[in-house]
Amino acid sequence: MENPFELILEKLERIEIAIQKLNAPPQNDGEILLSRLETAKLLKINLTSLWKHTKSGKLKSYGIGNRVFYKKDEVLKSLTRIN
Repeated sequence: MENPFELILEKLERIEIAIQKLNAPPQNDGEILLSRLETAKLLKINLTSLWKHTKSGKLKSYGIGNRVFYKKDEVLKSLTRIN
């Protein structure tokens, strides 16, 4: 029969590994959704400018319920190079 303390240690190690997997950042940056405020901060603009860019079609927004989100990779791709 195994030592009960060894069993507890094994289970704790498995729990620790599971928690680390849950806390790991997502591997696909394309699916990171940003809120309106996070998007405005990323672009260093105010919410009114963000709304104008969305309305003009420069940025594409996604909705879940009454909340608005932007895909991070699409926001970064929407930036145009000057010069």
